[in-house]
Amino acid sequence: MFKKIRYVLIPFSLLYGGIIKIRNLLFDKNILRSAKFDLPLICVGNLAVGGTGKTPMVEYIIKLLQDKYKVATLSRGYKRKTKGFFIADDKTTSEDIGDEPMQMHNKFPDVTVAVAEERVMGIPQLLFEKPPTQVIILDDAFQHREVNPGLNILLTDSNNLYSQDLLLPAGNLRDVKSSSGRADIIIVTKCEPGITYKERQDIIQQLNPLDSQKIYFTAIEYKSLFHLFSQKEYQLDRSCSALLVTGIANPEPVKEVFENFVSRYQILKFRDHHNFSLEDIKQIKDEFLRIENDNKIIVTTEKDAVRLIKFEKELENLPIYVLPISHHFLFDEAPKFEKDILAFINSFDESNGK
Repeated sequence: MFKKIRYVLIPFSLLYGGIIKIRNLLFDKNILRSAKFDLPLICVGNLAVGGTGKTPMVEYIIKLLQDKYKVATLSRGYKRKTKGFFIADDKTTSEDIGDEPMQMHNKFPDVTVAVAEERVMGIPQLLFEKPPTQVIILDDAFQHREVNPGLNILLTDSNNLYSQDLLLPAGNLRDVKSSSGRADIIIVTKCEPGITYKERQDIIQQLNPLDSQKIYFTAIEYKSLFHLFSQKEYQLDRSCSALLVTGIANPEPVKEVFENFVSRYQILKFRDHHNFSLEDIKQIKDEFLRIENDNKIIVTTEKDAVRLIKFEKELENLPIYVLPISHHFLFDEAPKFEKDILAFINSFDESNGK
């Protein structure tokens, strides 16, 4: 049934694709201009809607660079309640800047985390307010061509490669497949950890990259659970039951973790970027109390945690834990990827006589 609906929507996808191609052509011909800035800009994005692991990749790059450079991130701040340019401080909430920026601000308090609907306007404002900034990471900005980054990193989910997808609304692509040619680095995410070299080559063949493009493969790596409020770590065991509370686009990878590590779990799923209410907290409590096991916990994702943390009073007596994730580069290529990032920044410095 779903496939039939997709086929019905294909004419609308063709119309959408035509508009995107015209827009890209105007940028390619310099009729519409892309702004360049006098510092290294690293863009992390994708062609599809939904999660490909952009936020964990931004965090990976922050960890790589934060001890060497003054790093800042700039994103749109999806579903925030503020408008215009905003820099996070110690009073900022997820409602001010959005879930993903708030997650990064919590993890990296010494890194400048800013949001702006128009990045071409946000970058000058960021540099005005934080003049020591040496590198800016643009989160989810691949399709926003008003800014021309020095390094474009394109992510694609191994389970739904952009080469096999369709444009909206029939598929999940928000940009045409040919736009992948703007990427300097393509990262295939959410791979099986045991992916073979042959499977790797098959994917590369499907993506058909340009000779100048580099391709890397990553798997999701889950870190130890930590308590939402006390930060104390928790080790799962087979006797445990878990209630998964998620408000993310694709909770399937999280479900797979618990299928392997707990005796029983159930999921309470909310829509992506759901803004939790007191009624939702009551529902979470009620579902948790129904679990017939003395050894039971509530688990949520990092993105959901930034929206739940304001309910500390209501949740303080519950065993609620956060499951952090990161990218693990396969085929021992993490050093190579990191070298590419550092080489880009160094070459930028050299070309500007720094």
